[in-house]
Amino acid sequence: MSRHVQITFDAHDPRALSLFWREVLGYVHPGPPGVELPDGADPLAAWDEFLTRIGVPAEEHNSRSAIEDPDGEGPRVFFQRVPEDKVAKNRVHLDVRAAPGLQGEQRMTALEAECERLVALGATRLRRFEPEPPMSAGFIVMADPEGNEFCLD
Repeated sequence: MSRHVQITFDAHDPRALSLFWREVLGYVHPGPPGVELPDGADPLAAWDEFLTRIGVPAEEHNSRSAIEDPDGEGPRVFFQRVPEDKVAKNRVHLDVRAAPGLQGEQRMTALEAECERLVALGATRLRRFEPEPPMSAGFIVMADPEGNEFCLD
């Protein structure tokens, strides 16, 4: 039997980091439990209303956030506030498949376009690795707004 996984990020600003990764992955913020969101409603505003209604202090509203695959296939991503800074290279990172099926210069052009989009959202480009067939098709190493490394692959 296979297992479902949730990916958890420690963060200083869970809401902001979840907004970034929502755009990277094409995910959505789920609504609060038992709340039916009308089309076009802001799920984060709904969460603020829900948390206030159940007595969570306003300063705790940004203590966690989550995003989910709208198709229900990918893992849920959870963000939790922590006080400490990231002090070293992360030992686990995400590979974002931004150029499936492409190879060579066409692949690298697609990765560069996605890199530009993510830099505009707050990511940092760290370095590019050229294709080295047959072992590597090429990739770009990046960091999210809180310094967590990931690859455009």
